[in-house]
Amino acid sequence: MSNSASPLNTLIELARGSRDQAGQALASERQNEHQVAGQLDSLTQYRLEYAQRLQQAMWDGIDPATMRNYQQFLDSLDAALARAREALAAQQQRVGQRQVQWQQEQRKLSSYDTLASRREGHQRRQEARQEQRTSDELVNGRLARTRHAGDT
Repeated sequence: MSNSASPLNTLIELARGSRDQAGQALASERQNEHQVAGQLDSLTQYRLEYAQRLQQAMWDGIDPATMRNYQQFLDSLDAALARAREALAAQQQRVGQRQVQWQQEQRKLSSYDTLASRREGHQRRQEARQEQRTSDELVNGRLARTRHAGDT
């Protein structure tokens, strides 16, 4: 590794670490999103079941006080559902932000990798040219010695 490649390799390692951290943060936010979505689904299911119980109670006959209690509880479930939907939307926004952050870190790493590849390619071409020059010099030296020996 040449001295000029060392800083680039350091940048690549730092970028890889940043990208990996961004990926872990994204995974964590996605896991939270699944939890919040699961809670919303459970709450939605519970509200549906409770509304069906109210329907059955109304069918069987229900007094006004019990009806009010059912309705108040359904109202509180509706409020909880609204909060859960807001929480899910906020969590989805956080997932989106982490996704963008991960993509930015990945692009940075890719650009450093591209620079490293170009540098390696350039270095290989320089080494090949140097080998060709050395080979040409050896061949020309032999030819010159052969001609010189033939002249004498």
